[in-house]
Amino acid sequence: MALTEAEVTTKRQETPGHAGWPRVATPGAPNKYFIVSTDCHIMEPPDLYAKRVDAKYRDRLPRVEVDREGRKWSVQEGFSKQLIRDVPLTGSEKERAEAGHMDPLKRLADHDRDGIDAEIGFPGRGGLLMFSSQDAAFVMAQCRVWNDWAWETFAAHNDRLSPVAQIGTQDVELAVAEVERVADMGFRTLSFPTKPIHGPGQPREVNYNDPSYDRLWAAVQDTGLPMVFHIATGRDPRTAKGNGGSIINYAVHALAPAGETVANLCCSGVFERFPRLRFATVESGIGWVAWMLQVMDESFYKQQFLMRPRLQEPPSVYYRRHGLATFQEDPPGLALARDFDLMDNIMWANDYPHHEGTWPHSAAAIERTMSHLTDEERAKVLGLNAAKFFGFDVRAAPTTTRLS
Repeated sequence: MALTEAEVTTKRQETPGHAGWPRVATPGAPNKYFIVSTDCHIMEPPDLYAKRVDAKYRDRLPRVEVDREGRKWSVQEGFSKQLIRDVPLTGSEKERAEAGHMDPLKRLADHDRDGIDAEIGFPGRGGLLMFSSQDAAFVMAQCRVWNDWAWETFAAHNDRLSPVAQIGTQDVELAVAEVERVADMGFRTLSFPTKPIHGPGQPREVNYNDPSYDRLWAAVQDTGLPMVFHIATGRDPRTAKGNGGSIINYAVHALAPAGETVANLCCSGVFERFPRLRFATVESGIGWVAWMLQVMDESFYKQQFLMRPRLQEPPSVYYRRHGLATFQEDPPGLALARDFDLMDNIMWANDYPHHEGTWPHSAAAIERTMSHLTDEERAKVLGLNAAKFFGFDVRAAPTTTRLS
């Protein structure tokens, strides 16, 4: 039997509590952890790209078309045409659908309500789908629109509301130019698609393991900024149709391809040539990471005769040194993290305001999933790993108890 909206809300609020915790995730508590949500979404103005993008691209922007039967369709270059279903929302689901504020003060109020000290903000109104075209110039034109608007809107609040800079990577020289531009502006991080050429992948297409990307890695390393790869950006994540399609698309076509990004970076010698690079997969979850590291290492040890280039160390070493992954609620991943030495490689997020996230009941979700962690481990996962990776100043949260 399907759950009602009230039952879903009740489930989100269920918690065993935090008895015995030296610090807590409770908003406003004097002993609250420093908490960073490493994946939030900003509902940019619906006409942002139409108003700001170069005129020659305006007729190619994502749009809604209505057919003769009155049905609405989402039309976007590089994606299959998608029927838009009018799903009535009530209660907390309606509240989430109407949040994601572009107004910094309203956004900060929502974060205060959930106990969030700082965020990493991604586009929210389909902006993540700007990578869907195979026209590199068109992709980058949209990236520049977002980057300019995001910095104009949030630069004054970058200590807490930190938007990502979107960078299309199909054309290396275009990517390098935008990386250097946004670094000069003051962005905290660079957001790339999970694969550089949008689509299911073809044998002749280059990927991030190709040496042609060394020019980009050098530029990123020079900025000192970390790279992030948000799910559902390298290929159409809405491939499955029919029964169970929404779940299939999220679990398989959106989340799973993050492993390809990790393998391309960790198995190709990128981090031997560029030892100061850092990266994270975002909203990908963490339960698969231990398995992925084991599989890559097994191939490293057993198939040396096939390896080109010969890596100096196993892929898992490069991941633990350079890579992280974000999650929302992932008990399997948290159960594996300590045994597989991954506590320094995972970061929590509430995915505000998306329905699959935990806002505005994040404290309950944290208590449900992190009771087996030590206080030091919770502090790392909830905020300190993110502070180190993204460069947040932990001292900027005056009400938060921190590790010395």
